[in-house]
Amino acid sequence: MILQTRDVPPRVAFALEQAGVHPLLARLLAARGVREATELDDSPAQLLRPEAMKGAAAAGVLLADAIERGLRICVVADYDCDGATACAVALRGLVMLGAERAQLAYVVPDRVVHGYGLTPAIVELALEKASVRPDILVTVDNGIASHAGVAHARARGLVVLVTDHHLPAAGQPLPEADVIANPNQPGCEFASKAIAGVGVMFYVLLATRAELRTRGRFDAASQPRLEGLLDLVALGTVADVVKLDANNRRLVALGLKRVRAGRMQAGLAALFSAAGRVPARASTFDFGFALGPRINAAGRLADMTLGIECLLTDDIGRAGELARQLDAINRERREVEGGMRELAERGVEQLLANLGEPPPALALFDESFHEGVVGIVAGRVKDRLHRPTFVFARSGGTGAAAGAALKGSGRSIAGFHLRDALDLVAKREPGLLARFGGHAMAAGCTLAEGDAAVSLARFDAALRQVASEWLDRATLTRTLRTDGPLPVEYFNPDTAALLAGQVWGQGFEAPLFCDEVEVLQQRLVGEKHLKLKLRHAGTEREGIWFGRIEPLAARVRLAWRLDVDEWNGQRRVQMVVEAAG
Repeated sequence: MILQTRDVPPRVAFALEQAGVHPLLARLLAARGVREATELDDSPAQLLRPEAMKGAAAAGVLLADAIERGLRICVVADYDCDGATACAVALRGLVMLGAERAQLAYVVPDRVVHGYGLTPAIVELALEKASVRPDILVTVDNGIASHAGVAHARARGLVVLVTDHHLPAAGQPLPEADVIANPNQPGCEFASKAIAGVGVMFYVLLATRAELRTRGRFDAASQPRLEGLLDLVALGTVADVVKLDANNRRLVALGLKRVRAGRMQAGLAALFSAAGRVPARASTFDFGFALGPRINAAGRLADMTLGIECLLTDDIGRAGELARQLDAINRERREVEGGMRELAERGVEQLLANLGEPPPALALFDESFHEGVVGIVAGRVKDRLHRPTFVFARSGGTGAAAGAALKGSGRSIAGFHLRDALDLVAKREPGLLARFGGHAMAAGCTLAEGDAAVSLARFDAALRQVASEWLDRATLTRTLRTDGPLPVEYFNPDTAALLAGQVWGQGFEAPLFCDEVEVLQQRLVGEKHLKLKLRHAGTEREGIWFGRIEPLAARVRLAWRLDVDEWNGQRRVQMVVEAAG
């Protein structure tokens, strides 16, 4: 582990401070690429314009026509938090813009039964499940790779609007949908290529509102206030771990403001309660590690309909009941994940015993692995080994037939674009991948049916070969970027609150300070966390390292976050340790 201090452009930090930014915050923001104080303006007027997104204006015309003509719309969702929030935003937004609730429906694929995206089977499900036959299918957080599903829907007489943010297949034509809104399609000049699926749908609604405004349905003063949906947009954006570029940070900041002011959907309020979190002090941490996992758990182990209904209902009592169900499913997910992690760690230990060091990339599989949790476990192994990692399970869940295809989810490290790697594996091993897709840091694939051991060995070898070509020793060495020492005058609850109130996340990481400390006391709590008493800058401090059981040396250099620990009504500042180096 190499602890590397971020560079801070002194002139930029000074300019930010002169513009009124807190001195510490000015240094932290400058180190993350913020150059002017105007970049910190999170007012709605600063958001990118919807007309810049290719397909958004055409989607607005399509949906405006549908609303005015009373056409029936079915939203095809996805089974993760981004897809669930995008579905809720779509349905709530269309009602706000004048659609009748009775003309709207949604379907969400079952992860095990249907797989991902708009498939012919999902088209048929939409036709069967909806109380009335839909005229239009609107995909959210999926569809850009759904050639067969789009073709089937249009053959059945349906109009198809694809809203997605995933990368289209390189060198392949796009699906022949009536309209595609996706900032990552060729020819789109929308600056935020990292926007989440829920963000794309929000922008389509903005374009629809603009189209209806030009038709005289309302004016700027009387138009529906779509910013009321930003709590959902913020949740889906953070939970999908997309890069928090300037536009995404504004979307999240606007959503957090609403939550902190108590202006949120009933389902979000219920999820905060179920998670034991306080909305008035809401942070991106709450979205990413408290609410998001509870929504995701429904799609992993049960039915994402539970999550979507929680986000759709305005009934406080029903929202509370659904949130409690999601909380129970999430506890089950943790148990399943714990068992899988143990098995995965055994496999890793055996691999290390045989090879001496981790290969440049790896793929793991066990007959007992659960399809819904492979992505989480892949992330845990990736974090431990600092290697691109895929974890596979039988398609159809545990106990599936031995010939069932293997479905895998992967997580990557900086410098290794996972979806592009899969594309190269597919070219080098024809017939191995039945399907694949995703992003730079997270992707999924299905191996063609057949002998699982043979297919997995082919995939593992091909992935390792790509990794050996793309990754050098420096890239494979874990480097943790820190913000250097924290000046002693900032070690207080006010600074912790200041930092917690900002928007941090993927690509705009939360502050991580680095100091040499003396370890005065250390003991295990909860059998898996290291409780510390440290001497830092001449003062005794409380510290904790979650998930660490190995003792520390008497003097050590630590990377840590500033946090406030609340216990029995008392608030104490503490150091939450992330690494030693």
